Amino acid sequence: MSDLAPAIVLVRPQLGENIGAAARAMLNFGLEDMRLVGPRDGWPNPAARAMAAGADPVLEAATVHEGIGAAAADCSFMLATTARVRGLDKPVLTPEAAVAGIRARAAAGERTAILFGPERAGLENDDVARASAIVSVPVNPGFASLNLAQCVLLMAYEWRRQMAGDASPPPQSRPDPMHAPAPAIEVERLADHWEDRLDAVQFFFPPEKAPYMKRSLRNLWSRMPLSRADVQMLHGALRQLVRGR
Repeated sequence: MSDLAPAIVLVRPQLGENIGAAARAMLNFGLEDMRLVGPRDGWPNPAARAMAAGADPVLEAATVHEGIGAAAADCSFMLATTARVRGLDKPVLTPEAAVAGIRARAAAGERTAILFGPERAGLENDDVARASAIVSVPVNPGFASLNLAQCVLLMAYEWRRQMAGDASPPPQSRPDPMHAPAPAIEVERLADHWEDRLDAVQFFFPPEKAPYMKRSLRNLWSRMPLSRADVQMLHGALRQLVRGR
């Protein structure tokens, strides 16, 4: 497995068979880092192994997490795969452009992840709000639904295709650790900190609009290219504002 390879994060997958098929698609194209968020039927799942058709290394190394923040804790850039833009203000990329961006970031030392939603309805708005950008496959608009494993296969194939090409991203110098992009878990904690403090002063008003306002704020944080220094500064600024009150 390449050190540049993105993590494949399956969010609330439902059927073990689809997890196994996704693992098979990953290993076909050289991806092995599978992370599961709240699998409906628990883990490990015998149905996944049967469907994986030999992709056991992927399943055996798969990790289980309670939320996206934990699953992508070491990643500073996340992509959300969805057929619907959902009104969130984010860049929308083709698989080709998305993988090119992942490779460039990985060459600079960043860890990356691609999010895939549950089979029934895909990623929810709150899931997409945590990603930096959206990946949308140019499918038939009259029938845009893709099977989970098919979607994983499309992204894995594009990864392999670009890795096998001649044009590799040029190596880049590694930034100072404090100016490196903040991992997702640090952005998640920053979002939680601001949400908690804004809740305390009743910023999210009226109550019926609070979920939308919180989602919009979280979408703002994930859309920003925040460094670790930025995150620390924003934590400190908020603490100082609270002390001032």
